[in-house]
Amino acid sequence: MTLRQEGHNVLAESGKVLLTDRAWPDDTIEREIIEGAGFGLVAGPADPAPPAEIERLAAAHDPVAILTCWARVSAAAIGQPARLHVVARMGVGLDNIDVAAATARGAYVTNVPDYCVAEVSDHAVGLVLDWTRGISAFDRDVRAGHWNPAGARLGRLSSKTAGIVGYGRIGQATARKLTAFGCRILVHSPHARSEPGIEAVPLKELLAASDVVILHLPLTPQTHHLIGAAELAAMRPGALLVNVSRGGLVDTAALAAALQAGQLASAALDVLEEEPSVRPDLLAHPRVVITPHVAFSSEESVAELRTKAAQEVVRVLRGEPPRFPCNVPAATSPAPKADR
Repeated sequence: MTLRQEGHNVLAESGKVLLTDRAWPDDTIEREIIEGAGFGLVAGPADPAPPAEIERLAAAHDPVAILTCWARVSAAAIGQPARLHVVARMGVGLDNIDVAAATARGAYVTNVPDYCVAEVSDHAVGLVLDWTRGISAFDRDVRAGHWNPAGARLGRLSSKTAGIVGYGRIGQATARKLTAFGCRILVHSPHARSEPGIEAVPLKELLAASDVVILHLPLTPQTHHLIGAAELAAMRPGALLVNVSRGGLVDTAALAAALQAGQLASAALDVLEEEPSVRPDLLAHPRVVITPHVAFSSEESVAELRTKAAQEVVRVLRGEPPRFPCNVPAATSPAPKADR
């Protein structure tokens, strides 16, 4: 991979920031913030490189900070720089960063947990509305030359029970929006408590009682394949599963089998285990809707994400505490001082 390095204020005493990859065409926002603070930015192409290449880049450029979108930042990559202070995720989930390795070497790991709350919750609700009203399915039928309103088998959203697994910022926003449609809301989360209009229940009870189950969880060793064959079997017949979080939350083979057997009626997925690969049986299923990991995306949310992630890097490099630390790093050396 050929890196490019723009600008002329890359200062050895200030250090460089390595931007591993990005899900947008350019690095102008990141570069303006990082270089405007007196640090240098080195960046590669948008597509995430394999872990070995990220490790090579970290060794070659000796960054004081790493900004990463999708690329895997391994323990080896984190161990390469002489004075790494922060690994900043341009997103929410941390499953592509070896947090333990960063913690052990005294580097912060940060994320931007508040940037796409509106978008992801909107996307979840949109997928539920598509399920009850058949919008995308009817569009396909009409384009194929079929006009059959008598064949509609639609639902009333206000009569449905929605079960939300994961009740952080996004889960709470989804609950508020579905409450406005008149849904009964069940939630499951370690720290969730019942409140007016919201009932906190065990996962098994939520699965059995919900017409639609929506996943709003990070991917961790504890949540990997949280929804497997047993959980799918526990869901209400005719139910919808919505995943707008991480593909690894769902056992894809078990999901395909449950759909094929009619045990689960429908699935709406914005994320998959092996993106961008999609199982043929999911693609062929008439009651599966798949979007390409875009629930987080809007012009506003992407600009906010890029700005906040870069600002977090500058904050740490100036010796200030990050707004959203995801770890408690071991004792570290003083942060580099930018030339102001």
